[in-house]
Amino acid sequence: MRSHLLEGTVRHRRARPFTYELEHDVYYFALDLAELDEVTRRLRLVSRNRPNVVSFRDTDHLAAPVADLPAGILDHLRSEGHDPQGWAITLVTSLRVLGYAFNPASFFLCCDERGTLRVVVVEVHNTYGERHQYTLQRTGEDGPFVASMDKAFFVSPFIDMDARYTVHVRDDAAGLRIAIAERQGGAPLLSTSLVLRRVRLTDRNLLRMLLRHPLAGHKTIAMIHWHALRLWLRGARFLHHGAPEPGTGVVR
Repeated sequence: MRSHLLEGTVRHRRARPFTYELEHDVYYFALDLAELDEVTRRLRLVSRNRPNVVSFRDTDHLAAPVADLPAGILDHLRSEGHDPQGWAITLVTSLRVLGYAFNPASFFLCCDERGTLRVVVVEVHNTYGERHQYTLQRTGEDGPFVASMDKAFFVSPFIDMDARYTVHVRDDAAGLRIAIAERQGGAPLLSTSLVLRRVRLTDRNLLRMLLRHPLAGHKTIAMIHWHALRLWLRGARFLHHGAPEPGTGVVR
């Protein structure tokens, strides 16, 4: 199978109003969307749209949840002006473990017939139960995937909406590396990176991941609140989630 596991490290570094850094070990699934049913046939620990130790639910993704994610992401790409005929799409995400998952960000890596990474759909979830998709197209033909977008979705209560992201993706034999730089007023604000190595997707390797990273989704949501508490105690300004100010897009 082309589908596999990814294991490595996530790092965050906040530059303002004070320096704050974090680093955690993580693992992800990299699922070729054409292989979803094959994955669940081969792995006893994984099911699609039904309970198991690990479960994949189509409705956990896209703004309007769909019953068939492979078809849904193709419709999404077409709505964004792309022709995904013949493309291979890999979803990098965390699956539900014992029924629960929380994905701060998932990534649909969309490669054309030649294997070139053409489009990356970044799907962001916040702790308010909302989700949003940024559809990014590479700015050059060669080298790593690079694209930018304006912030359009409330995530951290310590960063307002007046910001811009630049996303770098390198997907090669060495592994997957994703870097997201957030800037405000032209100055660096927050940098996030994922550095991941590939692991064959088998029941044995998955069991090892589950033991090495127990209840990963629960840990993720717990650590989000723990780091938020530390930021607040250090004096970071807390922004309540509300409607953007008219004409500004800034949540106050």
